[in-house]
Amino acid sequence: MMRAACLCTLLALLSPVLYAEPVTYAITPDKTSIGLSWRAFGHQFSQARLQGVSGTVTLNPDEDRDDRIEVTIPVGTLVASNSLLTWQLKSNLFFDAEHYPNIHFVSSRVASLGGGNYRIFGVLTVKNVSRPVVMLASLDSGKTIDPASGSLALHATTAISRSAFGMDRLVGVVDDRVNIALAIAAQGRKPL
Repeated sequence: MMRAACLCTLLALLSPVLYAEPVTYAITPDKTSIGLSWRAFGHQFSQARLQGVSGTVTLNPDEDRDDRIEVTIPVGTLVASNSLLTWQLKSNLFFDAEHYPNIHFVSSRVASLGGGNYRIFGVLTVKNVSRPVVMLASLDSGKTIDPASGSLALHATTAISRSAFGMDRLVGVVDDRVNIALAIAAQGRKPL
């Protein structure tokens, strides 16, 4: 009788039905944007925005090793504060949109810091150059993931060295550090 009770307890603990399943959200391109900012001429801040972002966010509230974020950003959607700067950024001086039309990010880990805050580790690929990045992110709700809500909104920030991604032109004029701010909106996918 004791063996049967132990076996039942063990089976119950190992049953996947008792654990939360990962929830996959599809990024909503028209509600998601990425902002870039940097110093130019030693003191002025310049900005650009990328839209048309697509991808998925898969999160498991009970097990962060199941979490995965994958994002594709079309460089052709880049718009800066003026048309000359937009052209320069899309040209081979920087992003070279003609030859490298997309920027790609894939997370390797999403670690909960509590209170709806996360640290996202991953690889950013720009112009076929891949480098590790770490982002700090927070849910708009300020709470933990709620799969029942069906939607997700988060903000994330990081900074990169543009020269590390092969964008090393105009070093005396444009700072090497580029700040990145992401505003991501996503809708839950229905299970198949």
